[in-house]
Amino acid sequence: MVQIPRYAVAIAALAAGIAQMPSAAFAQSTDTASSATAQADASANEPIVVTGTRIKVPGLTSSSPVVSTNEEQIRLQSALTIEDFSTKLPQLSGGVRQGSQGSDAFGAQVLELRNFGQSRSLVLINGTRATPFGFRNSVDVNSIPSSLIKRVDVLTGGAAAVYGADAVAGVVNFILDDDFQGIKGTATTRLSEHGGAQYGGSVTVGGKIGDRGNIVVAADYTQRDLIRAKDRDWAATPNQTIRSLGGVFTDVASGNTFGFTDNGDFTTTPSATSNISGSYPLVSPLKRINVTTLMKYEITPAVEAYGRAMYTNVRTRETGTPGATPASVNQVVSINQDNPFLTDDIRNQLTFVDGAAQVNVARSLGELGLITYNTERDTFQVQGGLRGPLTPSIDWNIYAQYGRSSESSKITGDGLVTSPSGANNFASIVNKVDIFGPNAPGLADALGTTINGFKRDRDQFVTAANLSGTLEDLFSLPAGPIGFALGVEYRRETASINQDTSLLTGNTYREGVQGAYSGSFDVKELYGEILVPVLHDLPLIEKFDVGGAYRLSDYDLFGTHGTWKVEANWKVDPSLRFRGTYQRVLRTPNFGEFAASTSSLPFSALVTVDRLKPRYGGDPCVLGTGDAAQCARFGAPAVGSVDSTSASYLTGNYYYGGNPDIKPETGYTTTIGGVFTPSFLPGFNLTVDWYELDLRGAVGVIQPIAAITSCYITNPTEGNPLCQLVTRNSDGSFKDAYVNNQNLGRLLQRGFDISANYTIRPEWLPGDGVRLSYQGNIVTSYLIQANSTVDPVQCKGTFGATCSSDGTTLVQPDYRHTAGVSWLLPHGVVQFDWQRIGKVHSSSAGSDETLAAQNTFDLSASYDLSDAITFTAGVYNMFDKKPPMVSTGGVFNTFPDTYDILGRTFGLSLTGKL
Repeated sequence: MVQIPRYAVAIAALAAGIAQMPSAAFAQSTDTASSATAQADASANEPIVVTGTRIKVPGLTSSSPVVSTNEEQIRLQSALTIEDFSTKLPQLSGGVRQGSQGSDAFGAQVLELRNFGQSRSLVLINGTRATPFGFRNSVDVNSIPSSLIKRVDVLTGGAAAVYGADAVAGVVNFILDDDFQGIKGTATTRLSEHGGAQYGGSVTVGGKIGDRGNIVVAADYTQRDLIRAKDRDWAATPNQTIRSLGGVFTDVASGNTFGFTDNGDFTTTPSATSNISGSYPLVSPLKRINVTTLMKYEITPAVEAYGRAMYTNVRTRETGTPGATPASVNQVVSINQDNPFLTDDIRNQLTFVDGAAQVNVARSLGELGLITYNTERDTFQVQGGLRGPLTPSIDWNIYAQYGRSSESSKITGDGLVTSPSGANNFASIVNKVDIFGPNAPGLADALGTTINGFKRDRDQFVTAANLSGTLEDLFSLPAGPIGFALGVEYRRETASINQDTSLLTGNTYREGVQGAYSGSFDVKELYGEILVPVLHDLPLIEKFDVGGAYRLSDYDLFGTHGTWKVEANWKVDPSLRFRGTYQRVLRTPNFGEFAASTSSLPFSALVTVDRLKPRYGGDPCVLGTGDAAQCARFGAPAVGSVDSTSASYLTGNYYYGGNPDIKPETGYTTTIGGVFTPSFLPGFNLTVDWYELDLRGAVGVIQPIAAITSCYITNPTEGNPLCQLVTRNSDGSFKDAYVNNQNLGRLLQRGFDISANYTIRPEWLPGDGVRLSYQGNIVTSYLIQANSTVDPVQCKGTFGATCSSDGTTLVQPDYRHTAGVSWLLPHGVVQFDWQRIGKVHSSSAGSDETLAAQNTFDLSASYDLSDAITFTAGVYNMFDKKPPMVSTGGVFNTFPDTYDILGRTFGLSLTGKL
């Protein structure tokens, strides 16, 4: 029997769908110029959503640069989750994704704009805040149902005066469809050629409530399969070693050493390490259920009730912050002479005194399995509000919403070091269980236990009231009526995390000491916006508006702060418009930064856990790159005398935690741009926006690699305060590292966003024409100053921890784009997309390593088989481009936060409507 590869079936289905398509168009590529306008999503009788302003004026065009993705583009990606399409937007950097192993996100996808850190991007749903999870301000966007998304707006110029704190790098606003009527069902699958699948479906039901309202109910289900490192040949990690699985045993009295190979063979020359990295998870398994209800109902012509209720359940298995490395022991135990598991080979190596031998046992407890967090998270949000017209030109709106993210995690693959009575558990079982060799029977039952890891809750309550519209009922200026928005808002945030007692005391093999904490803050705010039409219908000035916004925020913990913006919008003629904004922005500390207690991991985890490796790069004094006088001053070992990158060189702990004295970050953002829609070139539009993001007092930490580099290489002075952040033992090896949050740094990024679309209709081509689209981001400068004692580092076009603003995204390309060609047909579209991530070089001192530019290509098509059925198929990363390989500092030899790790993937989707 001949077995046909599944990717061949997918290609055949795609080709068949394309071959049957007649001609003309319904889908557009991502469109910057038009999506920022009010007419993009509403008729004149419906609420107007313009991301970047609360002023409700028909036909209003935003002064802030906004990039949009519409539902047709989401469908062309066979999207089951937000990640399936958001990774294509050049303004969105890595953030936390499905391949972010060793994080504390546990199945979440976190968006990050412009490499400014996940806590500096604000996520909205229909213009109001989404519920965050965990102790950061981040939102798991997988809690937003992709089946209900009408469009996604990405505003990349800051918006703190309009939306409040955290909108520093920008805003991502998910516009959900509350007008849907009928029944729609979708089944979707995404299959990776090299293994791994994602599949699911959704059902949406919507209908009128009499003739006054509408209600929509949607249910989504998604399942993602586990992918292990061995499933991708580039993910093999020969240097990812652990303590020997078979064990290394040293008789204390004689010094005799023996052990077992990974195959179980006895040897007197054992290897101290093993490698099981192929079994480590590359992509975590996920099961997700979303249920969402959207409602609006006109009580009277002057009052409409509206609301939403959203619930998401996510279950996943991840490695958590310690990484997947199995638990291990390295201790002296007493082996009895009558131990039933001693062979003659073992007895000949031991020295028995009074019937017992003292033996140092160094072995991984691989029998317990990998350290795994089995996590379940429930996220819900309910919102209710009333809105309506106060006058024909002024609307009012009042709402309240409450959201909670609650998660719990059980940890497997670990065990307790001591029993409740204080006895050492491993020492207690060495004469009862066979500890010699790998796959020791009974060891898992004797030592392993499920730890009730943690329970983490995050709550948010928001209530607000506002007026918006124009003053045309009172007066109008010659150029038109003044637009305005006024409002009050109250927000309360709380968070807590409770750990198992064994984690609080450090009584586990792999977890270190974890801290429990809770915190809360509230803020009362007044805000206002104004838009003044100054000139119109003059030579070279068809319309010229200026505007501004101010928000006064009174925090119970962080004091009173004002944020503001000024803006201008100049329409020269129907073909050319200029726009600009200047804003003061603010981000308040998240709970991990101001409320967290001190936790710790073994310092050695920075060389054994892939995700943590970028935080340590060896001892410059041993490597020969450090200042000799400074090395002698601190008693460092001689050059080449030891291996400073081994786990044994880092003997103590890595301490981290919050800082109750931390202050909000403040900064300024500037955007200046133009929109070109020439009348002599119908179907063409071009937008170019220059931006600058300047953030002062940025909350951050000084990782050991930065402290060590400053102390011994770049600033080798006796009084350098960073030297105290990594201490030494009496033999000169490193002991402890101290890392806590402080208002240390400055982030300064400048660059350009460029977007272009052009639709042409050649007579020789069937259909409604061809759309050419382009979105690009060019970073001209990205300076990161970690603290005032060091010089700023130019981070544009780099990779590595030195240039990561929060340790999450480790690649900072100076160029990214997505370009596409779409063949527009009467009942469908065929689209070819090209994503490019520019060349980057290592940000590590003295390194000349470079990662070449990466190009990936997608081919997708969508076709209406009938009025009721739509078929979509796609081949993503169609040329099977592998991610770039990095020698050090990556995870599985690359950066899964930025580059595609799935390889060639096939998507199929079928949607039916009634």
